Amino acid sequence: MPALRSTPEDEALVADSVSRALLVVLDTLEPAERIAFVLHDMFAVPFAQIAPIVERTPVATKKLASRARQRVQGTPAVSPTELARQRRVVSAFLDAARAGDLAAVLAVLAPDVVRRVDAAALAPGMSAELRGARAVAEGTVLLSSRSQLAELALVNGQVGLVVAPGGRLFLAISFTSEADRITSYDVVADPDRLSRLRLAVLSAECSATS
Repeated sequence: MPALRSTPEDEALVADSVSRALLVVLDTLEPAERIAFVLHDMFAVPFAQIAPIVERTPVATKKLASRARQRVQGTPAVSPTELARQRRVVSAFLDAARAGDLAAVLAVLAPDVVRRVDAAALAPGMSAELRGARAVAEGTVLLSSRSQLAELALVNGQVGLVVAPGGRLFLAISFTSEADRITSYDVVADPDRLSRLRLAVLSAECSATS
């Protein structure tokens, strides 16, 4: 029977078609779920053709894809209005970080913002905790190259970021914000902590301007 494992060619095909955030979420699925979801939802392959590959009936294969879809889409922990607000704030932060624009980063940080980073993601000489907008903004600008690989995602049901070179999760960032300012954020890179996060793709339907 066909093995439930993707080849490098399969991964390259998917990588050309989807975001790194989706690749991260796909990697959390069971092999059969991943195959059913990718083949049906992304490439429109009928369930009757997928069923022999995953060694299920067409009905069971449809359930696999549905379960995978629910995990990929996730369940926001906040209202649509709050999710849109979070997206505006985090998007502004990410754009500023990518540009290395100190003033723009400062504009989205609360004066007493706190940034915490797991040891696994610390650069040489970098503090595990920074307090105050100026210190956090300067640290963000210094790591602007890392932000080029960051993408919006749902992290534990709220808008956050994932950094996933080649679709392999390196770190995730969760944010706390009030109004249009970030009050704190945590950079999670410890493998055990990463494994406990609920990650999902942030729907395009959540408009940053809603």
